[in-house]
Amino acid sequence: HEGAMCDLMWSDPEEITGWGLSPRGAGYLFGSDVVDAFCQQNKIELICRAHQLVMEGYKTMFNDTLVTVWSAPNYCYRCGNIAAVLELDEKLGRNYKKFEAAPQESRGIPAKKPAPDYFL
Repeated sequence: HEGAMCDLMWSDPEEITGWGLSPRGAGYLFGSDVVDAFCQQNKIELICRAHQLVMEGYKTMFNDTLVTVWSAPNYCYRCGNIAAVLELDEKLGRNYKKFEAAPQESRGIPAKKPAPDYFL
């Protein structure tokens, strides 16, 4: 649980100042001041991230400079969350499309295909 990739994957925004330790056991927590400094230094207006469950499908924070988008409805078939996809137009206008999991009865069971010869 060390290194830059771990920090990118497991760090989460929080209503704090500066940096904090993540309860995940990897990565860090970071506040709006960290996001503001990063956006100014890199001349960007939005950080779009995932890899953190959001029950409403997406969540904006820090004056809309950060958004978490979660695109797996009813995560692990038990969380009951909705999901979202962020669509950007040609002027970087944001449109969030929310969706729910397909009902169990409409999912069906995928057809089992025989394994290709090269796996035998």
